Amino acid sequence: MNKDQKNEVIELLKGKFSQYNNFYITNTESLTVEQVNHLRKVCFDKKVEMKVAKNTLIRKALESLNNEKYAGVYDALHGVTALMFSDSPKEPALIISNFRKENAKLEKPVLKAAFVGEEVYMGDNQLATLTKIKTRNELIGEVIGLLQSPAKRVIAALLEKAKKEEEGVPAAE
Repeated sequence: MNKDQKNEVIELLKGKFSQYNNFYITNTESLTVEQVNHLRKVCFDKKVEMKVAKNTLIRKALESLNNEKYAGVYDALHGVTALMFSDSPKEPALIISNFRKENAKLEKPVLKAAFVGEEVYMGDNQLATLTKIKTRNELIGEVIGLLQSPAKRVIAALLEKAKKEEEGVPAAE
């Protein structure tokens, strides 16, 4: 790979790191070509971009964007590295978990690190935690549900009172 090609890869990676708030650093070493192709297809279907790049180029791209912000993920840049970019903070974690379940004998891909929002999650032991992260839409749904709950109770009480009044039963004030 010549210098121009390396610079082109660095610029592509910088664009991806700038575009997405969430990325996962994984190890796909020892997966067969067929398994990697299946993983790429699953990622594509779930709107997760998967890119394989050299660790030094990944590091240079991150350093040129914001060295301090990404400093926590540099220790994960060793071995074979595949990046997973997503708007969803947990979709790559779900993909990795489900891929392992489908291929029961595999412990790959291994999560080396995840950068979610502004937080760094290091190590494969963080995978379960990442699958439980709530997405923005899930959080909005919970807030709406909480806001609706008191109104629903008031409406139910008013309907109960109106029903009793129709039946001629005096309603308790």
